[in-house]
Amino acid sequence: MVEALGSRAFVHGPRWKQLRDAGVRVHAMLDDVPRLGHLAVGRVDLRNHRKVAVIDNRIAYCGSQNCADPEFRTKPKFAPWIDLLLRCEGPVVRQAQYLFLSTWISETGEALEAMVNAAPMPERFEDGVVAQMFGTGPTARHNAMSDMFVATMYAARKELLVTTPYFVPDEALQRALCAAPRRGVKTTIVFPARNDSILVGNSCRSTWPALLDAGVTVLEYPLGLLHTKSMTIDGEFALVGSANMDRRSLELNYENNLLIADRTVVESVRARQLGYMSVSHAVDIETVKAWPYHQRLLQNAIGMMSPVL
Repeated sequence: MVEALGSRAFVHGPRWKQLRDAGVRVHAMLDDVPRLGHLAVGRVDLRNHRKVAVIDNRIAYCGSQNCADPEFRTKPKFAPWIDLLLRCEGPVVRQAQYLFLSTWISETGEALEAMVNAAPMPERFEDGVVAQMFGTGPTARHNAMSDMFVATMYAARKELLVTTPYFVPDEALQRALCAAPRRGVKTTIVFPARNDSILVGNSCRSTWPALLDAGVTVLEYPLGLLHTKSMTIDGEFALVGSANMDRRSLELNYENNLLIADRTVVESVRARQLGYMSVSHAVDIETVKAWPYHQRLLQNAIGMMSPVL
């Protein structure tokens, strides 16, 4: 199952037919927007941004990785895409399968419940590892993803590390991020140095003065488009998945994230974050204040449009 708009070239290309001819059941999600001629007359802003793979009801993958060449040939000048993907086993696999099948069944009307109930329950491999995969979207509770981000940030007591490619926060998320360093939490957020969206990139930079004034360390990653969406808190728990910290992920897209409370796993995610940080460049408040007036005017004007980005 793919997102109809984001994968339109794939759906209309030879590979799609090749898969179907080989016996793969394929489906393009959210491809039933009512049209009048060439004009869409329904909601075209609701998209499926989830990244889920489930194998034999035993293994699941969750993270920011799309099924695409890392050189991403449609936007090669921003390549490579830098992602984080987790391989999961145990009961959390059942949760990932639920997210996939609930969407597949609602889209296709195909009854797969019998197949699900006949499958063996996932085995439990690790004692003491606590994890939960959850999905959000326009048909779920409003602001669920924003609430999760905010609650996670407010739980930090010593250290908060965040990576996200697209940062167009709502007010609650921006306040939570700025509040962390004010209560003594060492807070760092890493963005790609070059964003593939000019609008989102400028809107993101319009938030930097407030972040820097609050004591947040802002870093820019120069070695490609840092597409990893991750958060680690005090080295104790982590949040990884498909959701960006932008209005589209928070309010419109179907997303899936994984919350993990296990020091060994979290340390692996944190080590990856520290690797990003080690090659990134710090943004200081004096540099931001020295930006030309026209640049700041453009960023703030686009920032005012953030609810529709």
